[in-house]
Amino acid sequence: MSAAMVQTAVQTGAAGFLHRYEGLRARLPGQGLPWLAALRERGIAAFRAQGLPTRRVEAWKYTDLAPVAQAAFEEPLTAVDGALALPRAAAPKRVVFVDGRYRADLSDAGAPVRSLAAHLPAAEGLLGSVARIDDVPLAALNTALFEDGALIDLGPGEDGGVVEILSVTLAERPVAVHPRHLVRLAEGAKLVLIERAWGHGGSRALHSPVWEFSVGAGAHVTHARLQQEAAASLHLATTFARVAAGGTYDSFLLHAGAKLARSEAHVVLAGPRAAAHLNGAQLLADGQHGDCTTFLDHAAPDCPSRQTVKTVLSGKSRGVFQGKIHVHQVAQRTDGYQMNQALLLSDQAEIDSKPQLEIYADDVKCSHGATVGALDETQLFYLRARGIPEAAARAMLIEAFLQEAVEAVADETARAALAEAVAGWWEKVA
Repeated sequence: MSAAMVQTAVQTGAAGFLHRYEGLRARLPGQGLPWLAALRERGIAAFRAQGLPTRRVEAWKYTDLAPVAQAAFEEPLTAVDGALALPRAAAPKRVVFVDGRYRADLSDAGAPVRSLAAHLPAAEGLLGSVARIDDVPLAALNTALFEDGALIDLGPGEDGGVVEILSVTLAERPVAVHPRHLVRLAEGAKLVLIERAWGHGGSRALHSPVWEFSVGAGAHVTHARLQQEAAASLHLATTFARVAAGGTYDSFLLHAGAKLARSEAHVVLAGPRAAAHLNGAQLLADGQHGDCTTFLDHAAPDCPSRQTVKTVLSGKSRGVFQGKIHVHQVAQRTDGYQMNQALLLSDQAEIDSKPQLEIYADDVKCSHGATVGALDETQLFYLRARGIPEAAARAMLIEAFLQEAVEAVADETARAALAEAVAGWWEKVA
C-alpha cells in the first residue's frame, strides 16, 4: 500500500470514529453532567482536529495505524452478560471488565475499585486532570467515547493492597472498546495494581484504554501491565501519571499478545524526589508488531528515573522502542537511566530503537543506550551438549535474557504473574 493510500485509509478511519461518537453521544454515560458533556466535546473536537496519528508524526514513525482505520467496528456496544471462562486470578482481589464494562458478578468484593460509569459525579476534577487530551489523539478519542472504567481513590496513608484489573475483550465480534481508568493516591497511600488485558476468539477487536494516575506526596503505586490480547486483536494503551514530591510510579509492561500493540506512557515528575520506573518486555512472535513508547518529564529537582525495556522477536515480527527523557532547567540533580535491549531470533525480525535525552539543566546524571543481538551459540551448544533439547535450551536462554527486567518488579505477586507469562513463551511459538 502506498503512503497516499495509507494516509487516505487513516483519514477514513478517523471519520468512522467521529461518526461513531455522533451515534452514541446521547447514550454515553454522564450526559446529564454538564462538566462531563463539555469534556467529551473537548475530546472529540481535539480528535477531529488531529485525526488518527500517521507515520508522518515523529512519535508514530514506526507504527502504522492503517489496520485500525480499515477495521469495521460494531456500534453501539452492548453489555455482555453471563458466565465466562476466565484465566486464573493473579492477585488476592480481582475486578473484571468485559468489553470495557464493569462486571460486579465476576469481581471480588472488598477491592478498592468502583465502576467509573456508576460513580461519575465522584470523578469531577479528576477525569481529564492528568491526561493530555488536546495533543494526544487517542486520549482525546477515549475521552469522547469511554463508557466505563475503574475508579480508585485512596485516602491519606491508605493501603489498597494488591489488586488485579482483568479486562476481557470478547473478540468473537469486531468491537472497539475505550475504557477510562482513574487512580488517585493521596499523601502516603500505597497500591499494587496488576492490569491484565486478556482476549480470545479470532475476530479483530480494538482495546484502547487510557489510564490517569495522580500520585500524591510520598505515595507509591506499582503498575504491572500484562497484555495478552487475542492473536488478531489491536491494543492501543495510553497511560498518564503525575507524581508529587517523594512519590513513586513504578511500572512494568509486558507485551505478549495482539497483532498490533502500542503502549504509550507520559509521566511527569512534578515534585522534588519523585521517582519513576518504566521497565518492560516485549515477546513478539511471527506477524506481531509491538511498540513501547515513553515520555518522561523531569519537572522538579532531585528526581531519579529508571527504564530498562527488553524485546524478543521471532519470525517476521517488528518491535519498537521510543523513550524520551526531558529534563527541565529547574530539574537539577536529575538521575536518569534508560536502556533498550533486543534479542533477534530470526533474520526476518526487525527492531527500531530510539532512546532520547533532552536536557536543559546543568547538574544531571543521565545516560541511555541500546543493544541488538542474537542468542549466544556457545551457550546454546553448552546446554544441548548436556542433553537439553534445542527448544528447551532456547527457552532457557530467552528467560535468562528477560530475567533482569522482570526482577526489577519489587512486589512478589506482580513479579510472579509476569514471570508466569514469560515462562515457556518460546516453546509455545516455536
